[in-house]
Amino acid sequence: TTSGIVGALLAVRDEPEKEVVFFSDLINHLEQEYNIDPARIYANGLSNGAGMSWLLACKLSDKIAAIGGVAGAYYFQCDEPAAQRPVPAIFFHGKADRIAPYEGVANERYDVPFPSIPAFVESYAGRNGCSLTPATLMETANITGIEYSDCNQGANVVFYTIADGGHNWPGGTPLPEWITGKTSQEIDATALMWDFFQEYSLEN
Repeated sequence: TTSGIVGALLAVRDEPEKEVVFFSDLINHLEQEYNIDPARIYANGLSNGAGMSWLLACKLSDKIAAIGGVAGAYYFQCDEPAAQRPVPAIFFHGKADRIAPYEGVANERYDVPFPSIPAFVESYAGRNGCSLTPATLMETANITGIEYSDCNQGANVVFYTIADGGHNWPGGTPLPEWITGKTSQEIDATALMWDFFQEYSLEN
């Protein structure tokens, strides 16, 4: 439910530094225990998971090569200097999302404002030093994809809007429509995100 999701968001909002320390320690542990490539660590998620990915891009830009966000709740305000390493990002959001509304909403009950998604993505692109005149990647009756380029250190930002998409993962297993809205099968967020991630590493 919306209240349950917002409750989870509040838990992260109240102690974001603990969450960041957990992920930083987890990455360090994985590097020590397994043969992973520390230059190719990516973060992505749905809903508050997308918000967490944004938090990691802000706080752990030295460890996270790129991020992805789907139906994200990006309430967290990044106070880190914009001059730090810019993190490439790919975002997906449905205009029919009733849980994390595309146009944003002030939530007085929980004091968790959801930003306008287009404004958030443009702000992210500006933070990465990108040209704020995006190029069109895809345009159909239901899907629009744009890319902000000419960014600092090549940290491009891609944004797909799904006109009839709800609060779910495009191309994924449909969730109950009465809860999350329509799950679009016209676009595969997983494949597009992976293609995007493979273009970036901390060594770029």
